[in-house]
Amino acid sequence: MKLDNIEHVFFDLDHTLWDFDKNSELAFREVFEKQNIRLNVDDFLQVYKPINFKYWELYRNNSVSKEALRYGRLKESFNALQFETVDTTINLIADDYIEYLPKNNHLLEGGMEILNILKDRYKLHIITNGFEEVQQKKMRGSGIHEFFETITTSEEAGVKKPHPQIFQVAIDKSGAEIAKSVMIGDNLEADIIGAHQFGLKVIHLGSGDQSIQDQYPQVQKLNELLNYL
Repeated sequence: MKLDNIEHVFFDLDHTLWDFDKNSELAFREVFEKQNIRLNVDDFLQVYKPINFKYWELYRNNSVSKEALRYGRLKESFNALQFETVDTTINLIADDYIEYLPKNNHLLEGGMEILNILKDRYKLHIITNGFEEVQQKKMRGSGIHEFFETITTSEEAGVKKPHPQIFQVAIDKSGAEIAKSVMIGDNLEADIIGAHQFGLKVIHLGSGDQSIQDQYPQVQKLNELLNYL
């Protein structure tokens, strides 16, 4: 099962190393308290998560701007919950959320341990569609910034995964050879299919879906990466 001849390992960040769901929940709890939003956070998140996922897909496909994503995902969630609020408040919540989010620094289970093991074997890198100013804070706050030789963001590349240009930018920055590199991520379309079509080896951090596992190497927890690396 080991992947041969690998020298460079490229990671996605959110939902792959950085525990986005947990950190996002903590951020919303702080923001709702600060802005005196009388909503149960658990009820809000149940509605917000699929809406947020939809908006990120739109953002990835250049169908909405960064500003429209930040506003729209909140506005649509509040509407679905029939919670009335004004645009001024929504914009304050959006700004506060971006401020509070990187202050919560939980990694996915085994994140720090796997990086400590892999750093002695490979050159490590990040490729992320997340916002430049937020991703840097997340990595520094969670103590993983030092593990990575390069960090490539979609804002820097001018395109988002799965566009091949972002992978090319990352390869050029790292000095890696495509044939000696592997991409690890949770998003099937953006991370895995995009990287595979570009020519990288891939490992999907997924849910155990056998149909996907038959196509691409898959792990359900980060420590299982050692089966391949």
